[in-house]
Amino acid sequence: MDRSIEKHLHALTDRLHYMRDIFGGAPNDNVALLQSKLQEYRERQTWDNQVDPFADISNLEDLFAFVERKLEADLSPMDKVRIVRHPQRICLRDILENVYDNFTEIGGQDEHSIDPGMLIARAYVTRRRGKKTFHQSVMVIGQEKGHGEDFRNGGSVKPWGNAKALQYMRVAETEGIPIHCYVFTPGSFPVEDYPGAAQQIARNIYSMAGIRVPIIAIFSEGGSGGAEAIGLADKRLMLSHGYYSVISPEGAAAIEGRLRGGERASPELIAHCARYQCITAQDNLQFGYIDQIIQEPSLGARPHHFDFFRALRQEVLRATDETVLAVRGAPFFRGMAARRRRTAENLEEYPVRWGLGATDKKRLVLRRQKKFLKLSRFACVDKRAFFTKLFNAWRDMWRGCWYRVKYDFYRKHQRTISFILEEIAAEWLLVKARMAAPFKALRWGKKPVPDPEQAASDLMALSHWVEDNRIRRWNYLSPRYKIDRTLTCPNAETYGCLDLWGPDLFAEFAGVCSYCGYHFPMEPEWCVQNVFDTNSVFEFNTDIEAGNPLNFPDFDEKIQEAQERTEHKSGCMTFEARIDNIKLVAAMLMGTFRGGSVGAAEGQKFIEAAERARENRQPFLAYVHGTAGIRIQEGTHGLIQMPRCTVAVHQYIESGGLYVVLYDTNSFAGPVASFLGCSPYQFAVRSSNIGFAGPGVIKETTGMDIPPKYHRSYRALSRGHIQGIWDRRHIRANLKQALLTMGGRNLYYR
Repeated sequence: MDRSIEKHLHALTDRLHYMRDIFGGAPNDNVALLQSKLQEYRERQTWDNQVDPFADISNLEDLFAFVERKLEADLSPMDKVRIVRHPQRICLRDILENVYDNFTEIGGQDEHSIDPGMLIARAYVTRRRGKKTFHQSVMVIGQEKGHGEDFRNGGSVKPWGNAKALQYMRVAETEGIPIHCYVFTPGSFPVEDYPGAAQQIARNIYSMAGIRVPIIAIFSEGGSGGAEAIGLADKRLMLSHGYYSVISPEGAAAIEGRLRGGERASPELIAHCARYQCITAQDNLQFGYIDQIIQEPSLGARPHHFDFFRALRQEVLRATDETVLAVRGAPFFRGMAARRRRTAENLEEYPVRWGLGATDKKRLVLRRQKKFLKLSRFACVDKRAFFTKLFNAWRDMWRGCWYRVKYDFYRKHQRTISFILEEIAAEWLLVKARMAAPFKALRWGKKPVPDPEQAASDLMALSHWVEDNRIRRWNYLSPRYKIDRTLTCPNAETYGCLDLWGPDLFAEFAGVCSYCGYHFPMEPEWCVQNVFDTNSVFEFNTDIEAGNPLNFPDFDEKIQEAQERTEHKSGCMTFEARIDNIKLVAAMLMGTFRGGSVGAAEGQKFIEAAERARENRQPFLAYVHGTAGIRIQEGTHGLIQMPRCTVAVHQYIESGGLYVVLYDTNSFAGPVASFLGCSPYQFAVRSSNIGFAGPGVIKETTGMDIPPKYHRSYRALSRGHIQGIWDRRHIRANLKQALLTMGGRNLYYR
């Protein structure tokens, strides 16, 4: 057999296996037709009865191309998931070799990197105008799945891989070059080894909200927090066969089907979840979570599709140029340049300088933050009347003006005057002391003689009893205090704790074991009514409700049931309160409402609470009574809350506010890996659990058995995730201490 024909047959066989794989091995008449035609050609080749074998192989290739175009129209969301997971799918190395003119891999190579799943490269693009050549540098960062290499871990990046990505983002910011992020990950590797999966993702998202160079993200497989670790960008492009999802279809099926003990979801349930989660590029473009779709060849891009790489290069250059032009120069000329570039077929001939000035960089960051804050507002149920919204906007505008005058002008000069007076007073005390020194030698009158009996009494007597030191009665008692039976502490076998009587445990003891200090879970109302001053809690935004933006089957009934049971409209309660007359704004994620999962409504309420705290110059408290992560039934409407809320927190912290996070019960997944984990002041109630993924998810995704108490708060404290562990009965005192000693100078009571 001729070698060239053998090569063609081998390529066609690979294409046939590829088609069979992406349809999950299900019977398909078109695939069966191609298989029979290929087998027929092989038989004729064996008997050597072909007149023109090259013409026959060309016709067979045309038939394959025709069938691929036909199958393209029948792809389901789950078929696209199988496409991006296939070993023949393009990877980041293919892109580096075909899109950029030259590159150098940094931060380690292949299996000798600290995390081969994260690839960093310093690349450049060569563009020409006439005889002049322009070399433009760029930092390329992305997950590398490879074509079946085991050491790549399927693109699941470990915490230190995300830390490496953040390190070189900072390098790109220092050098003033754009960042191109390629998202090829099913999700991050769920380990809590230092720096911790959730904590490092939170750091990445927080930092990307303020990186002062253009960031372009290209999505192929965007899985949950792993995608968000490098996905907060000025422009977000997506390959036409890619997917972007809060969780894999298999994971969603396991949760929706309530599977336990290693049970596997049926293919029908997995396909059902993939369809209703709206994970495709077309869905995300419609929602506004990506800016553009890059069209791929039929049935997905593979390494031999060189025309696709040329198209990808053009779109990446266009996105970078538009981002730069949008923040630079006069609007009129900037608009003309942008319109011209959208119609240009070859952007190589229209180079744009990618460097930005100081003002341009500020404008770039502000534009990026505003973009994310505007996303997904339509996905929650907002029942506030039009005039209520209008009044709130008018009130916020005038209140913002008043606070700017009061704090940015008056208080600023007041602090300056106070500082000058303090300096003068200190100097006067020193002068007065030196002037009075000669007169101290003269003894006026008799020196008082101390009474020895009184001195002995003061030394030996007990301290006076102060009424404030007594344990006050709790303002709220858990309904479980009516349990008229004894309960056994989970630590009884270890520490020998005696049984506890229900009325004592959940009333006087505040759910704390009196022998070992183990904290039983309590209701969120316990914290609201016992931590803050009496009658000081004012809840706002109660008319923003959790909904069902994707029309997920049977989810409306589940939301309604949670609302009726908890008497709350969403899983986030936002309110203003006081602790010893120190005002603050709080957002509480309630584990009693759908496990404290975060969706569009919870995200919007959290953002508005952070904005209110920033405008009022008040501390911002996030009390996490419990959170199971992002609400999977809302798909990317829930996932996008990770960067959105982080941007709001970034603006608040950078303005000088005090952002404190307090974890209680169980806190996992997306919220911990974003807007909660980015706080510089994180604390936990004793016996709480904190982490990126629960034990079941870790076992299912990694096959590892985690040690006992793997997610306990003291482990989070030892690796630096949190800064302290509090007793529930001391939350009020500890919070007051934090408000008086932590945070920036922009708080109103400083």
